[in-house]
Amino acid sequence: MRFLKRSLRAAVLGLALPLLAAAQSLPTARPEQVGLSTGRLQMLTDVLKADVAAGKIPGAVLLVARQGKVAWFEPVGKLDPVAGTPMPRDGIFRIYSMSKPITTVAAMMLVEDGRLKLDDPISTYLPEFATMTVGVEKPGADGKPVLDTVPARRPITVQDLMRHTSGLTYGFFGPGLVKQAYNAADLGAGDPTLAEFSQRLAKLPLAYQPGTTWEYSQSTDILGRVIEVVSGQSLYQFEKTRLLDPLGMKDTSYYVPEPARQPRIAEPLASDRSFGVGAEFNDPRVVRKYESGGGGLVSTANDYARFLQMLLNGGSLDGKRYLGPRTIALMTADHSNAGAGIVPGPLYLPGPGYGFGLGFAVRRNDGEAPYPSAGGEYNWGGAGGTYMWVDPKNEMFVVLMLQSPKYRTHYRTLTRDMIYAAVIK
Repeated sequence: MRFLKRSLRAAVLGLALPLLAAAQSLPTARPEQVGLSTGRLQMLTDVLKADVAAGKIPGAVLLVARQGKVAWFEPVGKLDPVAGTPMPRDGIFRIYSMSKPITTVAAMMLVEDGRLKLDDPISTYLPEFATMTVGVEKPGADGKPVLDTVPARRPITVQDLMRHTSGLTYGFFGPGLVKQAYNAADLGAGDPTLAEFSQRLAKLPLAYQPGTTWEYSQSTDILGRVIEVVSGQSLYQFEKTRLLDPLGMKDTSYYVPEPARQPRIAEPLASDRSFGVGAEFNDPRVVRKYESGGGGLVSTANDYARFLQMLLNGGSLDGKRYLGPRTIALMTADHSNAGAGIVPGPLYLPGPGYGFGLGFAVRRNDGEAPYPSAGGEYNWGGAGGTYMWVDPKNEMFVVLMLQSPKYRTHYRTLTRDMIYAAVIK
C-alpha cells in the first residue's frame, strides 16, 4: 500500500513537472484567480485540437497571462507532423516578424545609453544610405509602366526604420516595380552578412519618400545593422548579452545549431510552407551569416512571455531594468498618424483602428477594429503563424505559437475573440 501511494505520488508529480518546468520563469495562477474563465479558455484549446484533428494545422502552443501570472499554458497537436512528435510546451518556433519588437527594444537600449538618437539619419552609421532615390512608375513607349527614379527629399531616420516609414519595402508580397526590383536583386543570394545585405539594399530605389507612407519593409533588418555599427558587436551578440540572456530567453536565437535543441523545432504541414513570392520556411538548423533583425529569430512561448511581461511591467522583470517606463510609453504610442504627415500604404497591416508605434501595431481606441481589446493594446505577428498582443488596460498578454502561414490571420482574430470572452472581471 505504501509502495502504491509512493507510485501514485510519483505519477502525479511526473505529470506536474513539465508544466512547472516550462512555466517556472513566470508565476502561475488558476484562470479564475486572475479574472479569467477556465471553461472559456478550454473552449479555445478544444477548437485548436479540433483543427489539428481535421488536418488544418499541425499543432500550437497557447499562453495567456494576466496580472503578472501565467493562467493558461497549453500545447496541442504535433511538433512535427511527419514524425508525429507531440507538441511540448517548450517547442521552438520560427517567429519571423515577431523578431521586430525584440530588435527595436535592443535599439532603444542604445538610445537610452546615449549612443543612438531617433532623429539621426541612418547614413550617420550606414554611409551607403547617404544618397537614396525613390522609384516612380511611368508609362513606357509601349504603354506599360517602367521604373524611373527621383531623389529622396530627406534622409531616412532611425525613427523611420522603427515605424516602417523609411520608404523601404519587401519584395515577396504585393505589386509594384520596386518590389519586382527587390525580387530580381536576390538580396539574400550567397548568404550575405548583415553588412553586405545593407550594401545591396541601399543600391535599390525606395518605394516611397521617407517619412510619408507606412510600408511594411526590411527596415528592421537595417535597424539591426545600425545596432551592429553602434555597438561594435554582431546583432545576435548584442541582443544576447544585453537582452536575451539577462531575461532568461534561453531558446531565442537566430539559428539552432545545438543537437540537443533541434528535436524541439516545430514544423509546418508540407502543404503550408510558403508565405510569399520566393519566401518559404527556412531551416534554422542550418547556420548562416545573415541575422535578420526583422524576421530571423526562433523562440518559445515561455521565452516570448518573459519579453512581454517585461514590457507590460514598464521595462523591468525580476528586479532588473531593461528600459525606462517613459521609453516603453514612447514605443507603444502611435507614430504613424496623419498628424505626423504619414499615410497608410496599400497594404496597411496594422488594420482599422490601429496605428504603429516603434516595433508594434498600437490600438488607437476601443472601436474601429473588428475584435475586442482596449485602446493602447499593442501587437504583432509573424508570417509563419505566430502572434502576440499586450493589453495594458486589462493587465494581460497572449502568445500564440503556430506554424501555418495559410491560417495565420484566421487564428489571430479567433484567438482574440475567444480569449476576451474568457475575461470575466
